[in-house]
Amino acid sequence: MIALFAPGQGSQTPGMLAPWLELPGVTEQLGEFGEAAGLDLLRLGTTADADEIKDTAVTQPLLVALGLVVSTRLGLEVDTDRVVAGHSVGELTAAAVSGALTPVEAVALAARRGAEMAAACALAPTGMSALLGGDTEAVVAGIEALGLTAANRNATGQIVAAGSMEALAALAADPPGGARVRALPVAGAFHTRYMAPAEAALAEWSATLRPADPRPILLSNADGSAVVTGPDLVARLVRQVTLPVRWDLCLRTCADLGVTAAIELAPAGTLTAIAKRELPGIELLAIKSPADLETARVMITSRAQHGQGEHTPEFRIVVTPAKGVFTRADGVDEGSAVARGTRLGTIATNRDDHEIVAPQAGVLAEWLRSDGDIVAAGLPLVRLHDGAHHDGGDY
Repeated sequence: MIALFAPGQGSQTPGMLAPWLELPGVTEQLGEFGEAAGLDLLRLGTTADADEIKDTAVTQPLLVALGLVVSTRLGLEVDTDRVVAGHSVGELTAAAVSGALTPVEAVALAARRGAEMAAACALAPTGMSALLGGDTEAVVAGIEALGLTAANRNATGQIVAAGSMEALAALAADPPGGARVRALPVAGAFHTRYMAPAEAALAEWSATLRPADPRPILLSNADGSAVVTGPDLVARLVRQVTLPVRWDLCLRTCADLGVTAAIELAPAGTLTAIAKRELPGIELLAIKSPADLETARVMITSRAQHGQGEHTPEFRIVVTPAKGVFTRADGVDEGSAVARGTRLGTIATNRDDHEIVAPQAGVLAEWLRSDGDIVAAGLPLVRLHDGAHHDGGDY
C-alpha cells in the first residue's frame, strides 16, 4: 500500500510555484485557485519574498494550491487502495486528493482558514516552540504544567508547545525532560484554545459545503483514525484549528495498514524526513520539482497493480475510524444487501462512539472483525461487494 502526504505551514519557500508554471494548464489552474482564494497566488508563489508568504493568510492557500497542482498530475484514480494524510493545513490538500472536496473548495477553505487564524493570532501575544529530544512523557508533562499545549506531536522526540509568550519563555528557561527548545517563527498559538474564534468562523463558513465521502483511506490529524464520511471530515477540519496535530498517530496507522511507500507532495521534505525515522524500511519520495513526477507515477502505478494482475476490484473495505471496541449493528449479516449510509456498527472509545456506515450500496460479503473486538484505528472491519457486480455466487 502507498501513502500520499501533504505538508503543512513552514514548508513554503519563495518562488516555489515558478518551476511548475512550465507544465501545461498550471497557470490557468492557479488562476482559478487564486480567484477562489481572493489572492494573486501566481504572484505570491513566484515573486513574493519570504516575509510576505509567511503570513498565515497567504501561506495556507498557497501550500494547498501547490499540493493540488502536483496531485492532479500524478494520474491518481480516486477509487484505489491508498492512504492519504496531510499535516495541519495539508489535511485540506489530502481532503481534495481523497475526492471529498473539490480542489477549488479546498483552496477556498484554506484561504478562509488562514485569514481567520491570522485574525485570532492578533487577539493575544502567543507563539510556538519546538522541543527536540528528551523523554516524551516528561516533555508533555512539563508543557502542560506551564499551561501550554502540546500542539504538534510529530514523532518521537519532536513535540511543539504552544501558548502565551510568557509561558513559552519559562519553558525555554527550564526545558523539561532533557529536551532542547527552539522558538518557531509563527504568528501565534495554532491548534490551541487561542484559535477558538477561527473555529467558530470556519464552522459557519463550511456549513454550505456538501462533501463526498473520502474514497482512499483518509487519516485525521486529530487521532490518526480513518475518516469515513464527508460530513465528519468537514467537522474534523473545523475542529482541527483548536485541536493538537497528532501526526505521530497518523504514521502509526500507516504502519498498522502495512504502508510500504510514501510520496510527499510539493513543497516536500519535512514529512519525508519524519517518515524516514518513524517508518523505517519504506520507499520514500519527496516531490520537489516537475522532474520528480514521473518517478512518483511509476511508484503509484506499481503499487496499484501489485497482486491484482488485470483484475479490477469489485469490493470496498470499510476501516475503523478510531481505536476502540467494535459492536456490529443488529440485523446486518453476511449476504445482506445494504444501502449507502446503512449503519454497520459502532466503535466505542473512552470518550465517545463512532458510527460506522456503508460508504456505498452493495452486499455485505464478509465481516473481518467479531462483535466485541478491540480494534486499532484504520484496520479493516468489513468487506462490501459492489452490488452492480454481485451475481449471487460465492465471495
